[in-house]
Amino acid sequence: MNAFRLTAAALTAICVTTGALAADKFVAITQIVEHPALDACRKGVKDVLAENGFVEGKNLKWAYQSAQGNVATAAQIAKKFVGDGPDVIVAIATPSAQTVVASTKTIPVVFSAVTDPVAAKLVSNWENPGKNVTGTSDMAPIDKHIALIKRITPNVKKLGVLFNPGEVNSVSSLDAVKKAAPALGIEVFEGAAPKSSEVLAAARALVGKVDAFYVPTDNTVVSAFEAVVKVGIDAQLPVYAADTDSVPRGAIAALGFNYYEVGRQTGEMVLSILKGKAAGSIPVSGVKKMDLFLNVKSAAKMGVTIPDAVISEATKVVK
Repeated sequence: MNAFRLTAAALTAICVTTGALAADKFVAITQIVEHPALDACRKGVKDVLAENGFVEGKNLKWAYQSAQGNVATAAQIAKKFVGDGPDVIVAIATPSAQTVVASTKTIPVVFSAVTDPVAAKLVSNWENPGKNVTGTSDMAPIDKHIALIKRITPNVKKLGVLFNPGEVNSVSSLDAVKKAAPALGIEVFEGAAPKSSEVLAAARALVGKVDAFYVPTDNTVVSAFEAVVKVGIDAQLPVYAADTDSVPRGAIAALGFNYYEVGRQTGEMVLSILKGKAAGSIPVSGVKKMDLFLNVKSAAKMGVTIPDAVISEATKVVK
C-alpha cells in the first residue's frame, strides 16, 4: 500500500514536471482582425518558433485572440495578456500594437504588419527602438504602386483610395498616395470606411468620380475586400491593392510582400527575445523582398487587359 502511494506520488510529480516543461515559454499573440494577410503573418511567427524547438504543447504555451476589427476589444485583449504575464506579446497590425504597447512597459512586445511604427508612436526610431518594443514594418512602396497602376491602366487620372481614418497606418498610406500620385497625373479621391460594414457604401460612393480603386494595407477595408471587388466589377473600375493576398480575392494587381514571410521575419525577433535578447535592442525592420501578383480573370471582369510585359514580371498570375 505504501509502495503504491509512493508510486502514485512519483507519477504525480512526473506529471507536474511535464506540465511545467510544456509551459516553459509563453507567447501571446493578438491581431486586430482576421483576414488572409494577417493570418499568414501569424502562421509565419508560429512556424519559426516550432522550427527552432518551441512547440505548442511541449515547451511553448501559445495564446491567440482576434479583436474582430474592434479597437475596444483589442484594448481588452491587451490588458488580459499583460495580466497573464507572457514572455513575449506579439501584436499584428497597428491598432493591436498600439493597445499592447500602451498596456505594458515591461513585457517584451514585438509588432508585425505595422505600416509606420514611428507615426503610430510605437517606437521613437527604427534603428534604436529602446524600451520593450521592436517589430516588423510592412510599409509599402506607394510610388511603385502608383506606377504599376499607370502601367496597367494608363488612362487612370482619378484614383479612389478606400481607407479607415481611424487606422494610423492607413492615414500614413493615404498621405503617401497623395504625394506620389500628382507626379503621374493622378488626382486622389478619399473613400472613408470606419467599419467593415461601411466598405461597400464607401466604394459605391466613389463610382462616377474615379477611374480606379486602390486599397492600402488597411485592415478594415481588406477584411471586406470582396465588397470592393463587387463594385469594381459592376462599375467596370479596376481594383488595385497593396497586399498580394488580396489578388486571389479579386484585385487586379498588387506589388507587395508575402505576409507569411513578414511573419517569419517577426518570428525570428521573438525567437531572439525568448533566448534572452532585449526587445529594445533589436532594430525595427522593413521587408525587402517584393512580389508582383496579378489576377487576369479579375482584370477581364473589370474590362482591363494586363500588358504582356507586366505579366512577364509577375511572381504569380491568377488565371
